Amino acid sequence: MTSPASVDLSVNVGALRLSNPILAASGTFGYGVEFAHLLDLNRLGGFVVKGLSLEPMAGAPAPRLCETPSGMLNAVGLQNIGVRAFVADKLPALRQYRTAVIANVFGCTVEEYVGVIRILEEAEGLAAYELNISCPNTAHGGIQFGSDPQMVSEVVSAARQAARRPVWVKLSPNVTNIAVIARAAEEAGADALTVANTYQAMAIDVQTRKSRLGRVTGGLSGPAIKPITLRLVYETGRAVKIPVIGLGGIEKGDDVLEYIIAGASAVQVGTANFSQPRACVDILNQLELSCRSNNISVISSLIGSFQAD
Repeated sequence: MTSPASVDLSVNVGALRLSNPILAASGTFGYGVEFAHLLDLNRLGGFVVKGLSLEPMAGAPAPRLCETPSGMLNAVGLQNIGVRAFVADKLPALRQYRTAVIANVFGCTVEEYVGVIRILEEAEGLAAYELNISCPNTAHGGIQFGSDPQMVSEVVSAARQAARRPVWVKLSPNVTNIAVIARAAEEAGADALTVANTYQAMAIDVQTRKSRLGRVTGGLSGPAIKPITLRLVYETGRAVKIPVIGLGGIEKGDDVLEYIIAGASAVQVGTANFSQPRACVDILNQLELSCRSNNISVISSLIGSFQAD
């Protein structure tokens, strides 16, 4: 069997066509411009900027990161410059790139999500929005938006009505049944689902008997979570008809293929960007080589091709 002379790595995430399935994940890639001197941003399928809130946020107290076996914990606290400063200071530089730029959006009330989107709607240079629904809803006693189907429906529906661009919804893995949450987002108008955010976890300093983070708990990410998130992508893909974007522990090209076979239309690379800023491009190069060696000429033909029997 001979390898294909060329590999078509392009994929569709709903109406959005990407040159390849690899995006940099929100919170691990700054606002994109910070990485421009380290790699060619145009090589990426896209990237998701640091989460944007209506007003600037200072974030959590230090320390914000700590290593764990095969992963890391983070408690950054969604620090960001605010949506207005992003539009004024960051977005103009991003418009020169042809890669897809996705704005991650969050808030503590439905009105805050809508407020961020309305400001972004007035600006050019964005391909889609990604709603981070792993945030506490202060109007409902601090319960996470993403843990209750009704609240998921409310925030996604409001965002969909406010946005002319595609709306992706980033699901939390810290739920009993992710399929129920996924269907609620789909029915409310989501164009795609990102699966998944980090896992609630903790680490203790045995000398001080305190958290190794500035907060008691943080979000676990990295290679340790890949097998769990791979299952969530598979289950989500079987529950909905809209595209799924896989996110969790991707470090090499074959990791991407696993997610795509499980049902993902694209993937996001997160923690790997901390240890290797060029990770997305390195993974992309590995992906193309892996496709050639496995005689895969069109990567989209693999989406959801997992054989359960």
